[in-house]
Amino acid sequence: MTDIASLPYRPCAGAMLLNRHGQVFVGQRLDSVVEAWQMPQGGIDPGEDALEAAWRELWEETGVARELAELVAEAPDELFYDLPEDLAGRIWKGKWRGQRQRWFLFRFLGEDGDVNIQTAEPEFRAWRWAEPKDLPELIVPFKRALYKELLTVFGQHLV
Repeated sequence: MTDIASLPYRPCAGAMLLNRHGQVFVGQRLDSVVEAWQMPQGGIDPGEDALEAAWRELWEETGVARELAELVAEAPDELFYDLPEDLAGRIWKGKWRGQRQRWFLFRFLGEDGDVNIQTAEPEFRAWRWAEPKDLPELIVPFKRALYKELLTVFGQHLV
């Protein structure tokens, strides 16, 4: 069996999308059996810039076109999370111990009707706007500390 601690972290980009009321987009994953909601995020392709990956993930997971969002802030450092042991050997074919994520804060300039989670490769079964303070309780427990850290990193913009 592979020592999980020896595995690398998967490079990833995340997008926190704020609406005009200061609420954050969250989606409920199609592949999740628990009642958990998360913000758009996904792997950075080889040779891809983290910001470009965040724009791509935002489009792929929410259907929000680039002209309907604007970049507000970027987290200064990567944020990390480890998968629980029972998932580490199964997710991503056991290649990664967790993710190292670059996070970006976007302001949504569109209307709710501009969001379309029925994309080419859907990731979410449902979506909604959530209060930023509620994010850590909405996410799966192993990502909770990362979401709390995001609230601190982007806190000045979440008022």
